[in-house]
Amino acid sequence: MNLHEYQGKEILNSFGVRIQRGIVAQTPEEAVTAAKELTEQTGTGWYVVKAQVHAGGRGKGGGVKLAKNLEEVKTISDSILGMMLVTPQTSAEGKLVNQVLIAEDVYYPGDSEPEEFYISVLLNRATGRNMVMYSTEGGMDIETVAEETPHLIFTEEIDPTLGILPFQARKIAFNLGLKGNALKEMTKFVTALYTAYDKSDASMFEINPVLKTSDDKILAVDAKVTLDENALYRHKDYVALRDIREENPIEVEAKAAGLNYVDLDGNVGCMVNGAGLAMGTMDLIKQAGGDPANFLDVGGTADAKRVETAFRIILKDSNVKAILVNIFGGIVRCDRVAQGVVDAYTNMGDAIKVPIIVRLQGTNAAEAKELIDNSGMKIISATEFQEAADKVQEVLS
Repeated sequence: MNLHEYQGKEILNSFGVRIQRGIVAQTPEEAVTAAKELTEQTGTGWYVVKAQVHAGGRGKGGGVKLAKNLEEVKTISDSILGMMLVTPQTSAEGKLVNQVLIAEDVYYPGDSEPEEFYISVLLNRATGRNMVMYSTEGGMDIETVAEETPHLIFTEEIDPTLGILPFQARKIAFNLGLKGNALKEMTKFVTALYTAYDKSDASMFEINPVLKTSDDKILAVDAKVTLDENALYRHKDYVALRDIREENPIEVEAKAAGLNYVDLDGNVGCMVNGAGLAMGTMDLIKQAGGDPANFLDVGGTADAKRVETAFRIILKDSNVKAILVNIFGGIVRCDRVAQGVVDAYTNMGDAIKVPIIVRLQGTNAAEAKELIDNSGMKIISATEFQEAADKVQEVLS
């Protein structure tokens, strides 16, 4: 589950990570009120207006701007709120900005120049351990840094049974070229950041940039946070942080219906039971010359209502040119699934305008094929993987 910057910062702050303070607003008037409140809290006279969307690169799309007074706060907020923000991490249509974060100015003059760093915490799947990835090149796309100057990216693997150790936090600070009070501050920052990642059951914490201020404070200027949805039962308060306005509406609808659905860019809709079979079905579609339009796992229940719901969700994608139903009848009998498909087809009537290939294998597969073949409906039945692939190829050609 992705979070907004201000939500990620709230979690960081709760674990003792120093952050760039800010107040979220949903109207230009609220933005001005937030700026006044922020001045009372921090003494800041300049403000950073930041679009709150689930995407990086907001500054490149005009979603992050500096306001030097309250009038500019209102004008800039008015221009950002309601815009379709296009960044390197959004679609061509962009994302609608529903709220902005009014943040304090932390690039103030002092005894030294501010410095920006990159730090993230995530799982290294190759080793099964968490790692801290960091670089002196903060404020840049880490992908660009990795491609052009890979020697400037460092990693520190963490033993999950021990957590981050003091010498590892100091090593990170040393590699970032810090010394004196800034080194001590960075050591505390990294330790608290890893604790926040671990205790919140996150999949990723990315802070870009981490700022060393002109008076040697270390703080998070940005926060990109992804939480592990499978662990939300341990964090009831985090569930309320979900913003479905930022999510794919088809995926939201599918989740509400209890379906495991992921939207893809292809032309063949998939309805399968079981994640492993779903992955195999996607390979089957590619082999047949198509591209999967979705990952959809209906689970162990495939009655008429559930099948109909799945059909309706798949058909919301206008790119779908055919649907492949691939069910293994183990827990659920194939003839019951076949009846569910026939009933759903009957209920939807003219709503189904694309070919449907149904491959049922397992308990009562023969009875299921007979039921579909005798239904009088435009449903193409198959029993073998290759047969299903051939049928997909036929309807796409």
